[in-house]
Amino acid sequence: MNLIINSRLIIPSKELKWRFSKASGPGGQGVNTTDSRVELVFDIKNSSAIDLFMKQILLKKLDNRCIKGCLNIIAAEERSQYQNRQLALARLKEILREGLALPPKPRKATKPTRSSQKRRVNAKKYRGALKRKRQSKPSIND
Repeated sequence: MNLIINSRLIIPSKELKWRFSKASGPGGQGVNTTDSRVELVFDIKNSSAIDLFMKQILLKKLDNRCIKGCLNIIAAEERSQYQNRQLALARLKEILREGLALPPKPRKATKPTRSSQKRRVNAKKYRGALKRKRQSKPSIND
């Protein structure tokens, strides 16, 4: 079954390498007998589904997550291997989508309006007056 990332990218299942091992954590007596921990390895560098431009973007953005051009995802939260496989596929999908997403537009600096400056100064004066009022000590005549 192929993994659909977006309309432009579909990863064939033959490019996904799976490894299974015994997981620690919950699982009762079955934890010692079943290989429920899943490791999904996707070789970005040698993938035929990804064009050269996308590869460069992914390898640059996911540099800290890749080992020799391969993206490793480990899932061991669930008790069953099937659920962990689904988790790993969902994570791979999300990571690749984020890696291929366009960067946000840079924020355009603007000046505050005159009325907003006035409101800010008035609010500061009001708070200062309130604090001054609290500090005033009662006179001897009171």
